[in-house]
Amino acid sequence: MNFEKIIENIKSKDDFTAFVGILMQDFQNNVGEWENRTVDTYLEAIQRYTEDLDGYFRNQNVPVPENVPWKVFAVILVAAKMYE
Repeated sequence: MNFEKIIENIKSKDDFTAFVGILMQDFQNNVGEWENRTVDTYLEAIQRYTEDLDGYFRNQNVPVPENVPWKVFAVILVAAKMYE
């Protein structure tokens, strides 16, 4: 699956929620390809990757985003603990 192309086309909340569905489907269909198969290791990887995010953009020779809605991501992660 070409996640880079899918991510490139995310422009709205609907696109993002569709992407999350695609990611869940990929996990269900290809769990053996996932390094982080539990919530704790997945969250740890999110934390570590976020710490290194500027380097990713620099390595891709694209500008580091300036106005990332970090609070929105935090709200999503916390709310998902109990949202059904």
